[in-house]
Amino acid sequence: MTRRFDAFVLFAEMRTGSNYLEDSLNNFPDINCLGEVYNPTFLGHHNTFEMYGYDMDRREQDPLGLLESIIENGGDGLPGFRLFHDHDDRVVDRVLPDPRIAKVILTRNPLDSYVSRKIASATGQWRLTDMKHAKTAKIRFDTAEFGELLDKLLPFQEHLRQGLQKTGQVAFQVRYEDINDPEMLNGLAAFLGSDERVEATSKKLKKQNPAPLRDKVENYDEMVAALSDLDRFGLEKSPELEPERAAQVPNFVAHPTLGLLFCPIKGAPENSVLTWMAALGDVGKDALIRKMSQKQLRQWMKDNPGFRSFTVLRHPVARAYTVFNRFILPDDRPAYETARKTLRQRYKVPLPGKTPGDGWTEEEQKAAFQGFIGFLKGNLAGQTSVRVDQAWATQTAILQGISTVMVPQAVIHEEQMKEALPALAQAVGAEDIPEVVGEAMPGLYPLKSVYDGKIEQALIDTYRRDYIGFGFPRWNKR
Repeated sequence: MTRRFDAFVLFAEMRTGSNYLEDSLNNFPDINCLGEVYNPTFLGHHNTFEMYGYDMDRREQDPLGLLESIIENGGDGLPGFRLFHDHDDRVVDRVLPDPRIAKVILTRNPLDSYVSRKIASATGQWRLTDMKHAKTAKIRFDTAEFGELLDKLLPFQEHLRQGLQKTGQVAFQVRYEDINDPEMLNGLAAFLGSDERVEATSKKLKKQNPAPLRDKVENYDEMVAALSDLDRFGLEKSPELEPERAAQVPNFVAHPTLGLLFCPIKGAPENSVLTWMAALGDVGKDALIRKMSQKQLRQWMKDNPGFRSFTVLRHPVARAYTVFNRFILPDDRPAYETARKTLRQRYKVPLPGKTPGDGWTEEEQKAAFQGFIGFLKGNLAGQTSVRVDQAWATQTAILQGISTVMVPQAVIHEEQMKEALPALAQAVGAEDIPEVVGEAMPGLYPLKSVYDGKIEQALIDTYRRDYIGFGFPRWNKR
């Protein structure tokens, strides 16, 4: 066997077919999967509590020592083991960045895994070697219980994905539906460095409960309704390909005499907030503290105990129209000159050659805005050559970037500004607090003249993270 790796890890979960895949791998003479080596209740397999001189207590004290023993005792074969989300995090942190440890990721529809696990708990049958011994039962679907399961599994899967990406590694992906395919199994063996091939997968274990879900779940219709409401599988969701964003600390604005820190979002009502901050204590806009480094920001926070940090959100429809009119439609924005040219030439957005004047019609405005909206969806999904600009990135991504440095204490919707901002000023001891004046959207034509349901549906598809995460209603229901 060509030793590309020192060991391998099969990342899986309960009821994903990992027992079956392990048995199939162990049919290769140069591969040795040792089971759930870091299962909290046993060591490798049920009723086994010792391996290579490590008992449960020693494993707890020195989990990485056991890993080294597994590698050292591998002999001519490649050793490996199964690792689940609730096993030892110390081991996950050790193996994930190591390119000498191969990664295999086995996945199954979480709903199928959940139902299978409930049936196994009800019948006490976790493995099946002969159909004549098969036990079955109908279970009740529990929405909260299933949600809690997803809340544990999905972040772990994301952690694996990011860990592999950041270290330039590729895992061998296996779906539950493919574990009985000998060609897939031979491909996996080749990935692990084995020169052996098999004609068939394991015959030892049999699939349990092959019936459709309707026959296994008592409250099937209730389950379907609950899943429809939750959409926890992302059935209507496109993969999130929007790039991560930096915190953009130089864009933060602090008040010179009051403990107020504004984390602006481009396209949201920045100007009205800055005007209001400048009027606090009549300090003026020039006195507001800008372009701080992270070190200066930390010092400002240290010098202003009890400070209040905040950001202001704008409805995705209003923000998209603001961005379009402020940065895309005019021809006097050098930072957007290349993007504007690309939108016209490559993506056929009907933008005028110059900043539109009196001859620009309402129909032309609407057509150009619709073209821009169509571009946005592909742009945020990573399907265009144009960078995802701060001006039209999702507000969710921008806040995630900000949170890498600090989490704003208040996330305020634009329509809440007139009450929320004075309350923040009062909390830091401000007196004679000025009124907050709203910020009008730019453009030759008001939003209502170009808005329709088709435009908003496109924006809902594009900015779904913002609509769901921040509870924005449909624009036509405001």
